[in-house]
Amino acid sequence: RSSASTARCGWRRAEPTARTKRMLVNSRAVRIEWGDCDPAGIVYYPRYFAFFDASTSALLERALGMTKHHYLQAYDFSGHPLVNARSRFLIPTRFGDDVTIETTATDLRRSSFDVHHRLLKNGALAVEGFETRVWVTGDPAKGTMKGAPIPPAVIERLSKG
Repeated sequence: RSSASTARCGWRRAEPTARTKRMLVNSRAVRIEWGDCDPAGIVYYPRYFAFFDASTSALLERALGMTKHHYLQAYDFSGHPLVNARSRFLIPTRFGDDVTIETTATDLRRSSFDVHHRLLKNGALAVEGFETRVWVTGDPAKGTMKGAPIPPAVIERLSKG
């Protein structure tokens, strides 16, 4: 199967709730590798944030139909850096576990968006992650990055439901 960097992806539509409309959901199958774990064989918590970062990029790749390298060029922006993150750890995951990460954008604003991740182990919710990201332009090396409006085409593709 696949590691975190080469995880298989799929997609479905998120079910609407009272406060949100249906949004695109991307699913990634990930096998927990030895290097993801602490000496007790349990995933070291910062690794979940790395899984979620890759899952956010996979969601955008799925929505836009191109790799991250290509969508950065196509939409002429510098990235979507993380500005807020939190998680809930419910069930431990261990070396050799096969998990699924479901990712969806939950709130799309002018230049920022929220992302919700659900890491499932044997169908049960094991970890939940929440992110806020900003669509930015500028030069990260020069420290000139600033928020920019998310293109309508990106909002439309993430909102397909």
